[in-house]
Amino acid sequence: MRLIIFGAAGATGLELVKQALDAGYDVTAFVRSAPKLTISHPNLSVVVGDALSREDVSNAISGHDAVVSCLGAKGLGPTTVLAEMAANIVEGMKRFEIPRIIYLASAGIYKEIPGIMGFIAHRMMRNVFADHKKAADIIVDSQLKWTIVRPMVLTHNPAKGTYRTAFEGVPNGGRKIARADVAHFLLAATTDDQWVRKSVAIAD
Repeated sequence: MRLIIFGAAGATGLELVKQALDAGYDVTAFVRSAPKLTISHPNLSVVVGDALSREDVSNAISGHDAVVSCLGAKGLGPTTVLAEMAANIVEGMKRFEIPRIIYLASAGIYKEIPGIMGFIAHRMMRNVFADHKKAADIIVDSQLKWTIVRPMVLTHNPAKGTYRTAFEGVPNGGRKIARADVAHFLLAATTDDQWVRKSVAIAD
């Protein structure tokens, strides 16, 4: 399996890189800055580029079996960067006939978090959620073999090795999940067809 990970230098992306290499994958890490990627491995290739550049994405994406996006946006203001990057990735995948994409979004993009926690999250994160939703919509409309992953609040806790999923809403009572467990799910989804064309919330 040849896997390209966009946003590989972020906290969740880096965890995914490590787990994919441990699993024997050939991994391409797409990053904005090479020094931010703190690991090396014989099966790891590093591509420095900007996911907002169609050319950078297209040059990096060919020859892979699957794509995982762990891209994020900075700040809480209005933004379209996630949607723009998703459009570039989808275009590159179609050009080079790469069928499988897993997109890391966030719980809340469908206003599905219940209670006061949901009210606060939807108010504070509304711009980021809106951009993630636009990106997810672009991917869903692409006709690719997609999975949208919607984790609850991400933590740096050690992996538990277990987690709960929900297609509708979020897992009952779910509030958080370790990045390592999210990475485990992202990696598993690259080869597990039960998640194809599903939007999945995930929590511990």
